[in-house]
Amino acid sequence: MPKCVVAEDESLLREALLEQLNKAWPNLEIVAACDDGASALEAIIENQPDVAFLDIRMPGLTGIEIAEAMGESSPHTQIVFVTAYDQYAIDAFDKGAVDYLLKPVTYDRLSATVQRLRSRAIKDINAVASLLQQLNLGSGKNMQATFQGAQKSDPLVWLTASSGVETKLIMVDDVAYFKADNKYTVVMTAEGESLLRKPIRELLELLDTNIFKQIHRSTIVNLKAIASIARDDTGKGIVKLKTRPETLTVSQPFMVLFRNM
Repeated sequence: MPKCVVAEDESLLREALLEQLNKAWPNLEIVAACDDGASALEAIIENQPDVAFLDIRMPGLTGIEIAEAMGESSPHTQIVFVTAYDQYAIDAFDKGAVDYLLKPVTYDRLSATVQRLRSRAIKDINAVASLLQQLNLGSGKNMQATFQGAQKSDPLVWLTASSGVETKLIMVDDVAYFKADNKYTVVMTAEGESLLRKPIRELLELLDTNIFKQIHRSTIVNLKAIASIARDDTGKGIVKLKTRPETLTVSQPFMVLFRNM
């Protein structure tokens, strides 16, 4: 049973979060529910939980300070920040946060976070199991390859991109599609476009390939953002999006992705 520490100094919000967690993750064991930063850090060090939900502004230690202290005392604990202030988002992810929830936390948003946490835990277990199996079966190149596979990074969860003079933090799940722009990449969301200073070929290696698919040499689409797809007379695909007015072209070689349409 996975263990969890919750830190929230406002009692009503703390109780609401605990209730939602109980519903979204029934087998999660809440080992401590704290109302200040110092007691939260003590609970984390003592219990070594699998996950910690941390408010950022709390008496004593802030959530960011707790995350810094956890680097050595409880390095395996996954962190989710819960706060009413979005200006801390970049700092939060720099501290290794899995997610960043803005108050008031909705049940659907929390459920998505729980799914992400559980997926990461399963990947970690599978990686360790695979490594142990390989250690039992052989050595040399096979062991080295398995070890490298176990250390492979998780898919990208968030990114920072520029929009005019602003730097925006964008959750990857909110991206409708990516479009190549010379050596940069345009990030398209429902709110508009931003510029990512990374070429699209490098970005593809960081994305979850079960969700993001290349449909053109210059376009990567979020499959969850697709409303419909149709073929034109040349065999190419025309993609309509749920949150964007423009359509995307699927070049013929990539139409195999939609062969069951």
